[in-house]
Amino acid sequence: MGLFDRFRNRRPGTGRRATSADTDHLRDWAAQRRGVEGYLEPRTLVTETTLLLIAHDGEWTRRRVASPAAAGRFTAKLGIPLYEVAKVGYPQRMRDYQARQRILRRRSQRAADERP
Repeated sequence: MGLFDRFRNRRPGTGRRATSADTDHLRDWAAQRRGVEGYLEPRTLVTETTLLLIAHDGEWTRRRVASPAAAGRFTAKLGIPLYEVAKVGYPQRMRDYQARQRILRRRSQRAADERP
C-alpha cells in the first residue's frame, strides 16, 4: 500500500453531513442578529458544502448544508441574500470583526497575566 492510497477514489467532502441541528443553529443565529447575509462555501476535500452567515457587524457562524440548492432554499425562506464566496469573496466586515476579536483576546490575556 502506497503512502497516499487511502485517499484515492475518495469522494471530496465525505466527512460529517449536515444535520437538522446545523439548520436549527443557523436559523436561531440569524433570528438574533440584524443585517445577516449568507455566503455559500463550496465542498472541499475536508468538508461538505457550508453556509456562512455574517451579521451587520461582521460576527459570523458557519455550518454544513446538504447542498447549494438547500442553502438557497434556506436563505430564501429567511429572506436573506445569498452570495457565493468563490465569486464575491468574504466581506471586509468579517475580516474587521476577526481583527477586533484578536485584539480583545490579547487584552484579556494580558490582563489575566498581570493579576497577582
